[in-house]
Amino acid sequence: MDLGLNGRVALVTGASGDIGRAITTALAREGALVAATWHSREEEARALVDEIGQLGGKAMAVRLDQRDQGSIREAVRLVERELGTVAVLAANAVSWPTRTPETWEILTDGFTANVVGTMAVVDAVLPGMREQGWGRVVLLSSGVVVQPMPVGVAYPAAKGALEVAARVLATREAQYGILTNVVRPGFTLTERALTHPGFGQELVDAESARTPTRRLCTPEDVASAVAYLGSAANGHANGEFLSVSGGRDLVY
Repeated sequence: MDLGLNGRVALVTGASGDIGRAITTALAREGALVAATWHSREEEARALVDEIGQLGGKAMAVRLDQRDQGSIREAVRLVERELGTVAVLAANAVSWPTRTPETWEILTDGFTANVVGTMAVVDAVLPGMREQGWGRVVLLSSGVVVQPMPVGVAYPAAKGALEVAARVLATREAQYGILTNVVRPGFTLTERALTHPGFGQELVDAESARTPTRRLCTPEDVASAVAYLGSAANGHANGEFLSVSGGRDLVY
């Protein structure tokens, strides 16, 4: 199936992590010109860009700090100069303020990075999308919005706020040819899932057993959903929430 992404410019935030790498690779394989952003993992982002180049694709690595509006604006400016107007945004970057008890600083930082920063990236690419009369915005949420897990309050609350923001964007921006949707991954089998405090193999096994498909979501599962919603093949899905959880959010 041709997703109609060939030659379109895609911006993937948080591209150096497992899910971000999968999204970036999936879009590049469809012929998109991909900007892979990083905050603290430059080496991983540049290695990803090299891999895409070896496969015949075109990509660039760009530093972007979602806590810094200047960094966001500069990143988008560089992408537009090097690749062209951003047509697809996969807002995947995330900060994990999961420690408890959550202090004022932890809560503030979580919302600044995950909500304010994400919306600042969206706002930075919208003018170009409006001008070209076409755009796809895909916000990455989380299954913890509907299926709570033993994490702090800031992360699920921030993801819930993004889901509300997506509805606003969907109703406001569709008149310009811009469709906004949400991908809501379930507990995804990533390096973090195995190494993050409070997670680990025991939780992985327990969540797998509770999932109707009897396995966890993979980064590639998430990437496939993002690639579709962020493509021309998606002609009319707008303001939708696509759960990629194997049905886990249906089971309590």
